[in-house]
Amino acid sequence: MKVDPREYELEEKVVNIGRISKVVKGGKKFRYSVWVVIGDRQGVVGYGHGKAGEVPAAIQKAIKDARSRLIKVPIVQTSVPYAVTAKYKSAIVMIKPAAPGTGIIANDKLRAIFELAGFNDVLTKCFGSNNPFNNIIAAYNSLLCMRTPDEFAELRGKSIEEMLKGRRKFRGAEDA
Repeated sequence: MKVDPREYELEEKVVNIGRISKVVKGGKKFRYSVWVVIGDRQGVVGYGHGKAGEVPAAIQKAIKDARSRLIKVPIVQTSVPYAVTAKYKSAIVMIKPAAPGTGIIANDKLRAIFELAGFNDVLTKCFGSNNPFNNIIAAYNSLLCMRTPDEFAELRGKSIEEMLKGRRKFRGAEDA
């Protein structure tokens, strides 16, 4: 679900700064490519990419790009609601909920997404390509498709009790 960036106090984290050089007649000409992740640590996260001749300008472009990609993600206790796998190009990212106290088990690029989204306990595994940018986009896409049980119930036109009837975890909650 897309959100308005003006409503939140957002933190930004520069994930990567890459230097690109172009050889011209007078020598080398440098440009910079920057990847940024922004979030409020309470369920709002986005990523952005910017390129410019200088690093500060590239960071500003990346932040502007990230603000246009902000989404609201569901947080259940301190983890993701359910396991999900997403693919972007040849990168496949699997995200699973973890027990409280586990921490964020992810590479440094994905860790930025989950920290700024507000997750404390998440397990991830990257398959296929280990290109960090494709992994960032795949993780973002997986968070984009996550929904809460309330949203699933609303989509099906049922109550949560009807949807969870007969499940072991739900029966245990009724008995207690």
